[in-house]
Amino acid sequence: MEEWTRKRFPAGSAHCIGTFNWTMEIVGADGLSVAAVESLVDTGYSYTVLPAAVLERLNIVSIDTLEFELVDGRVVELEIGEARIRVEGRERTRIVVFGSDDATPLMGADTLQGAALAVDPLGRRLIPTRGLMKPHDSG
Repeated sequence: MEEWTRKRFPAGSAHCIGTFNWTMEIVGADGLSVAAVESLVDTGYSYTVLPAAVLERLNIVSIDTLEFELVDGRVVELEIGEARIRVEGRERTRIVVFGSDDATPLMGADTLQGAALAVDPLGRRLIPTRGLMKPHDSG
């Protein structure tokens, strides 16, 4: 796995304004085993990234690969799976990316949106939000 999955700056540093750590729980494929994971909340990531070893311990399997564009413009292909993720008492099935075993766990935008949570960057917390059903052009 590539260097991009490693944490380079601590949450809240000058390089990561608006990011912070939050705990989420990943539910195993058996529905019984659970891993609590401290993750960096980062809406710049489409999906949640977790170390492959964590997902494999929970018997979560790869179902496909997707291409991802990195900040430097490179494109990488990574394995994805589906996992039940619990955040703030809300449990949803979301796409997860299999990161390197030393990858920093990252909670991406899809997990937040699926759980109807928004980022409060000043309070460094997650807050409940509403879904939207407003067409761009209603006329």
